[in-house]
Amino acid sequence: MKQCFFAVDLGATSGRTILGGFTSNGLEMEEVNRFPNHIIEAGGHFYWDIYELYRHIIEGLKLAARKEGVEITSIGIDTWGVDFVCVGKDGALLRQPYSYRDPHTDGAPEAFFARVPRNQVYAWTGTQVLNFNSLFQLDTLRRKGDSALAAADKILFMPDALSYLLTGEMVTEYTIASTAQMVNAMTRRLEPELLKAVGLTEENFGRFVDPGEKVGTLTVEVQRMTGLGAIPVIAVAGHDTASAVAAVPAMNSDFAYLSSGTWSLMGVETEAPVITPETEALNFTNEGGVAGTIRLLKNICGMWLLERCRAAWGETSYPELIAEANACTPFRSLINPDDALFANPADMEQAIKTYCRNTQQPVPESRGEVVRCIFESLSLRYRQVLDALRQLSPRPVEMLHVIGGGSRNDLLNQWTSNAIGLPVVAGPSEATAIGNIMMQALSAGKAKDVASMRQLVNQSIPLKQFVPNNTPEWEAAYARFKEITE
Repeated sequence: MKQCFFAVDLGATSGRTILGGFTSNGLEMEEVNRFPNHIIEAGGHFYWDIYELYRHIIEGLKLAARKEGVEITSIGIDTWGVDFVCVGKDGALLRQPYSYRDPHTDGAPEAFFARVPRNQVYAWTGTQVLNFNSLFQLDTLRRKGDSALAAADKILFMPDALSYLLTGEMVTEYTIASTAQMVNAMTRRLEPELLKAVGLTEENFGRFVDPGEKVGTLTVEVQRMTGLGAIPVIAVAGHDTASAVAAVPAMNSDFAYLSSGTWSLMGVETEAPVITPETEALNFTNEGGVAGTIRLLKNICGMWLLERCRAAWGETSYPELIAEANACTPFRSLINPDDALFANPADMEQAIKTYCRNTQQPVPESRGEVVRCIFESLSLRYRQVLDALRQLSPRPVEMLHVIGGGSRNDLLNQWTSNAIGLPVVAGPSEATAIGNIMMQALSAGKAKDVASMRQLVNQSIPLKQFVPNNTPEWEAAYARFKEITE
């Protein structure tokens, strides 16, 4: 009987379940099911369909249960950050959770900072200020008299809410909570003063757990539906980026990482939070990692730009779009990927054209020109953030590891290497699922530590390396990028 770990990996646009494990041959993984994750627009708000996500997880467990010669050791769930579910005193979910894309938090940080000073919030949390952080979502709901929050007994972040549906046990996992701007970076627990400011206490959250701790076992109901036994559910690094960073195939600690997907998250691992006037001014965040680490990073708008364009273009294949981009004139038009214009426009292509028009640049006309504009601008934005990281990091940065779906984009990886002037190592593309499986393996005593697991990933997964070229052209483009965006 083959022992496997069941990983649930949910992103902001799609999800999947994977069976995997570490054997004498290295890492073995098999996708069980894959499914879309749609935002629901209704009544002027944007929601996630948590019950549909739960249904897909159950379907994945059913399929895994029917596989011959496979025994599931444990289950782990990771998702995107900040979003949460309100749970009533009777244990029922009170409504579908809001999506971080919902515009109801526009201006929310400023409203909160009118009561609690911004610098005090950053001193406690070391968290990047984004209008959709859980702190500001909760404060917005409180100010607007939201009925679900008013009736809530517990607040559960997304992976914890799904674990609850599977086990009946409520927890607050450290890495996902650290995205909320409510965790004290020094104590690594929820900050009482911030909870008080939004009318909550620690009692409104599940028991606090670290990556690798057991949440509970599958309920009798879930066992009946899936045909499985009382399998444990493990609190892995519940934030998908924390799981992905755990799987960086680094052979030493002198690296930066870029988790490249809908969002791009660039950072370094540190042993302690880095909270300084510089990190606050640059809006860097300190989020929880595995094995006691801190992820000093910055959120960058990533493939969201292209995903929204592709949706309007009829889901044209990535290879086709990359070929079109590669054939276009270099550095014709550049954008700031993090401009508010690109947060959730009705028409992303038009938003890009508007930005270029407003900054007196040639307006991209063809699909290839739009894609080239996106890729070159992302590469230059990565350079901008990495320059700041290298000043802040307690260690030198000698290499950039690109992980996640974007690691398969050879053109963007080469341009990123050109822009930053450092080698780029691309892969694994399934870093989040691998990190999820790693933490389950560690919890089960099947592995020694994160460093040895990373070395095993390095040996098990084909990786690509890119070295910088075209440096003078990229240096000139970077100077122009800074003029346009600053």
